[in-house]
Amino acid sequence: MRSNYLFTSESVSEGHPDKVADQISDAIVDLFLSKDPEARIACETLTTTQLVVLAGEIRCKGVYENGAWAPGAQDEIEKAVRDTVKRIGYEQEGFHWESLRFENNLHGQSAHIAQGVDASGNKDEGAGDQGIMFGFACDETPDLMPATLDYSHKILEAMAADRHSGAAPFLEPDAKSQVTLRFENGKPVAATAIVVSTQHKPGYDEGANEAQLHAYVKSVVARVIPAALLSDATVYHINPTGSFEIGGPDGDAGLTGRKIIVDTYGGASPHGGGAFSGKDPTKVDRSAAYVTRYLAKNVVAAGLARRCTIQVAYAIGVSEPLSLYVDTHGTGTAPDDALEAAIASVAKDKLGGLTPRGIRVGLGLNKPIYSPTAAYGHFGRKADGDYFPWERTDLVDALKAAI
Repeated sequence: MRSNYLFTSESVSEGHPDKVADQISDAIVDLFLSKDPEARIACETLTTTQLVVLAGEIRCKGVYENGAWAPGAQDEIEKAVRDTVKRIGYEQEGFHWESLRFENNLHGQSAHIAQGVDASGNKDEGAGDQGIMFGFACDETPDLMPATLDYSHKILEAMAADRHSGAAPFLEPDAKSQVTLRFENGKPVAATAIVVSTQHKPGYDEGANEAQLHAYVKSVVARVIPAALLSDATVYHINPTGSFEIGGPDGDAGLTGRKIIVDTYGGASPHGGGAFSGKDPTKVDRSAAYVTRYLAKNVVAAGLARRCTIQVAYAIGVSEPLSLYVDTHGTGTAPDDALEAAIASVAKDKLGGLTPRGIRVGLGLNKPIYSPTAAYGHFGRKADGDYFPWERTDLVDALKAAI
């Protein structure tokens, strides 16, 4: 593992068109799970100028059964979509929560997929698809996340909070950030470059208004990034193209699942390729990525490694994972194969195993808890009641004892 290098990660705000799509898809997941904890959902969203389109497959008691919608169900779906866009803050000519056109093309889940996923007789619930999933943790920040991504998220979160509170009334919802850090001996020592592009009110691309916007962004960066990492040598690129008035779905179409690196580890870890938003927890793209983060985070929190990558693999309709792989990148206090055995043992004892049912029940995933995950990352967040249970560090003692 290299010890001296530059590394960069990016984030996008809740108003980015792809993130608008993610948040709508997860609002639909939450709506259906609030009606039926065993609902099956695969909801994709397209956003563009004054248009939101839903497509995908569902099964939900009391909402969509036997090929038909329950009375009022489609109105609830449309309300969830418009409420999401309103919460984000889009009231623009090119994208407005109240006047946008809406299409619902959701339909019933394939019976051939259902027969592989559903438990029956002696068959346990199977994975909703084949695939590989990765979890990761490192000791670069208190959240046990890559510092470049953690800071990129927090810059945009702070700007969004100021926009919603009225503290920064010149901001509009769409924004992107990017943080480059210099690492020495594997630790971040300096921020070499900060990029922030934010949609703004008219007139904030010139003169005193532009200067105010630039000063504001630098003040947010100073709030988020530790002072020891910032210096006069830090290079800022703030709205480097100049004007950024047209943004969101009016400026660029958005699709669910196009920000998978922003959603996970900012490129610091491998990614299996599957997106999260719009999927119920029988889809291991989502639930297995959550449980591997949970396990990796507990390994690092236990002091068993400074960096930990975990991979699992599944086959559609098969309950047990095909493989479990652990890599501590030379930072582990025990051999990686010993950690694999310890993780498998602890997962079986504390979760009921790494089957889709074990993950879902062990982490309590059959609940409407997904809308908050759809912006500013699925990981490195605060475990709070039912929300973000994969961020808990309650396996530390069990892992230490198992080694």
